[in-house]
Amino acid sequence: MDTENRPVLTGLVALVGVAVVIGLLGGLAVLVGVKATGIGESTGASADPSASATFRLPKPSETSTETTPEETTEPSAGAEPTSEAPATGISLSASQQSVSPMQQIDLTGTYQAGEGAILQVQRMENGAWSDFPVTMSVSGGTFATYVQTSRTGPNEFRVVDTDSDVVSNEVTVTVG
Repeated sequence: MDTENRPVLTGLVALVGVAVVIGLLGGLAVLVGVKATGIGESTGASADPSASATFRLPKPSETSTETTPEETTEPSAGAEPTSEAPATGISLSASQQSVSPMQQIDLTGTYQAGEGAILQVQRMENGAWSDFPVTMSVSGGTFATYVQTSRTGPNEFRVVDTDSDVVSNEVTVTVG
């Protein structure tokens, strides 16, 4: 083959040769990097899968249908009904009573019986509760989040447990 008469072919063969060498060197560099960082290696922690877990759900347990004395809510004679959440329910509070439009409204509360529960924030709209695009989880019996709204006037909020449908008390924040 006369390379002087075919310079394009000679250039393509040289280009392919250089590409193969660069590809091999790049692959070797990646292989060495993976080995050095330990990516893909199994560790001794695999014997205990919960050792590196960051989220754990409680194990299901049998529940009783009997009513315990704490669960009865019959008012005593002459007692007036209250709007407070029971000790096993959700208690919600808002840090601000009034805010400017789109100012942060801090919602906090307690839910002692709801460890790990996901709570959905709801707002009263046209006489019905509708989901606000905010959820949070209960940790240590407490929860906290914030909402922002541009809807002026009194805004009523509550939270609801997405699994058990337990609802909190309502809080009102005036926007505007």
